[in-house]
Amino acid sequence: MFRSADEQLKVLCANAVQIETVDELRKKLDASRAASRPLRVKLGMDPTAPDIHLGHTVVLRKMREFQNLGHKAVLIIGDYTAMIGDPSGKTRTRPMLSAEEIKRHAETYFQQAGKVLDTMPGKLEIRYNSEWLAKMNFADVLKLASRMTAAQILQRRDFKERLQNDVDIALSEFLYPLMQGWDSVVVRADVELGGTDQLFNNLVGRELQRDEKQEPQVVMVLPILEGLDGAEKMSKSLGNYIGVSEPPNEIFGKAMSISDELMWRWYELLFGKTQAEVATLKAGHPMEAKKALAAALVERFHSADAARAAREHFDNQFSKKKLDEVAEPLTVPAGKIGLIELVEKSGVFKSRSDIRRVIQEGGVQLDGQKLTDPKAVIEPRAGQILRAGKRVVRKIVKS
Repeated sequence: MFRSADEQLKVLCANAVQIETVDELRKKLDASRAASRPLRVKLGMDPTAPDIHLGHTVVLRKMREFQNLGHKAVLIIGDYTAMIGDPSGKTRTRPMLSAEEIKRHAETYFQQAGKVLDTMPGKLEIRYNSEWLAKMNFADVLKLASRMTAAQILQRRDFKERLQNDVDIALSEFLYPLMQGWDSVVVRADVELGGTDQLFNNLVGRELQRDEKQEPQVVMVLPILEGLDGAEKMSKSLGNYIGVSEPPNEIFGKAMSISDELMWRWYELLFGKTQAEVATLKAGHPMEAKKALAAALVERFHSADAARAAREHFDNQFSKKKLDEVAEPLTVPAGKIGLIELVEKSGVFKSRSDIRRVIQEGGVQLDGQKLTDPKAVIEPRAGQILRAGKRVVRKIVKS
């Protein structure tokens, strides 16, 4: 039995940045309850990379809330839209992906999304938009393209900025909002979820449904989760993310690397903590709050046992200083080696510029001695412990 519309709205509207519109959502919830028909709640995800990350889970958690209230999640795997790539928030055209790349990326999406969503039969519908988009002929594409004008498309903020900066926009990118909107028509979505960067695309779905004489979907957009750097949105392309399928120690260690300010925001967006609950956490020790956050993330995507083990590993590695027990071996050639090259061999850092920055900030130690000169050339001895940043602990082994 569905709860009353007001009871459901109290849950569903929490943390939403914008809803088009709340009144429409209330009417849909009332009608759903009267007819004992669950709402169809749509979310599209393009498999442009193999990982679902914490940023995705902000919206997935909202979808789970709809499921918990008796509604049906309709997850669209955008294997066709992924060929173009969503231009939202992009300053340049994405390179087109091959069908093979997209298929490889999409293979684990159901398993990863299942770490948040209820995958029981009747609770979740998985669709691939190649089912309908791949069947379109050129006349179908022209008909769909005629639904919007160039002026309407160019109202998008990211497109405006690219035009102002003389950055090219591919014609295929103009089609992306229409393709995503057509997904809503095909699956007859009652509600579409997305991040704030998806507002334009989702509103296009409303208009296409109106054109097709369907009741337009309610659009609900959620906040964007900042990545590990605390500056940019969490993104696979920026490498500032935590994947939901990463090993427990990796999730825990990455979570411990974020700033205290970002930690409080993660508590709100990832765990639904109220401002009062966050204030209580702030009254305690921030390190303990961060460990609790990291453990909660590991437990959510793995298990309570994995969370305890990851915390113990972290304490041994960083808090209790049992470095010799937890350090992984790092094989280096005999003789002298540049400090940057030595750290690079850990395989953790993306670039030498990142390594240089960590060295200059005092984040590199060899047997407890800080090394702050990126140009230094050293001769490490077997058995010495190298630390670099918050995640690299290696024991030197001579080749």
